[in-house]
Amino acid sequence: MIGVWGSMVVETAAAASDNVSIPACGIAVMAKASIPGRSKTRLVPPLTCEEAAHCNTAFLRDVGDNILAAAVHASVAGYVAFGPPQARPFFQQNLPREIGLIDAWYPNFGDCLACAIEQLLARGHAGAVVLNSDSPTLPTSLLVEAAETLACPGERIVLGPADDGGYYLLGMKAMHRRLFEDIAWSTEQVARQTLARAAELNLSVHVLPKWYDVDDVRALRMLRSELFEGRSFLRELRPYGARHSRALMQSLLETSDLDDRLACGEFGRAAE
Repeated sequence: MIGVWGSMVVETAAAASDNVSIPACGIAVMAKASIPGRSKTRLVPPLTCEEAAHCNTAFLRDVGDNILAAAVHASVAGYVAFGPPQARPFFQQNLPREIGLIDAWYPNFGDCLACAIEQLLARGHAGAVVLNSDSPTLPTSLLVEAAETLACPGERIVLGPADDGGYYLLGMKAMHRRLFEDIAWSTEQVARQTLARAAELNLSVHVLPKWYDVDDVRALRMLRSELFEGRSFLRELRPYGARHSRALMQSLLETSDLDDRLACGEFGRAAE
C-alpha cells in the first residue's frame, strides 16, 4: 500500500438511517485517483503512463466489487480512503454507490491508515480493515475471513502479508496507533515491523495467507495468468474474477504490443 493522504470526512450509504443496522466490519481501500504519470508508476515500464492510470481505475473498481461480494457472506461495509480531497468526483464516478468515501490525505502513510481506521470505528463498526488497491484478484474468501475473525470475542488484529514484505490488509477492533509508528513504509520490512509492534502491545495476530501486489512486470504476468489461464497465486485459493482488470488487459493485449512487453526481461522499478 503506497500513498500520501489529509482531512477526515466520511460518507456512506451503509447506514442511511438509525433504523439500519451498521455492518460489523468496515473495510476501507487506500486509494489515489487515476492520473497518468502519477498512478501506478511502478508499472511504468512495461506499461505506459496512460495504461498504468487505466490499471489503477480497473483495480479500484474490482476491489470495490470484491468488497461487495464479501458482504454477501459476512457483515461488511465498503469504503475508499482516498486523496487528494479534490479527487472526490473521480471516486464517485468510478465506484458503486454502496462504497462510502473517507477523505484521508496526509504526508505520512501511517497517518493515512490510522485516519481510515479511526473513521471506520467512529462510524460504529466493531471491526476496521484497511486494504490495498493493488490486488484486484485477492480471493473474496480472505476478506470474509478477516471480517469473521474480527467478529470473534477477544482483542486481536488481522494481518494479510504481501509477497514483497508489505501487507495487503490490516484489521483491528480498537485503535492501536503504535502499529503505524516507526514503520519503513514501501519497503520489504513493513509486515515484519508491524508484527513487532503487535508483539510490543501483546496483541494476538491472525495471519491470513500471503497474496501479491500488482506493482511490477512479474506481478503483471501473474495477473495475466490468473485472469486468462486459470492459475492462482496460491493453488488452494480461488482468485477473485476481477472483470474490470480482465477487460482492460484483454483490450491491451489485442490492441497493443503488451504481450511482447510482458515477454521482455525484468524492468527497472520507478519510485512512486
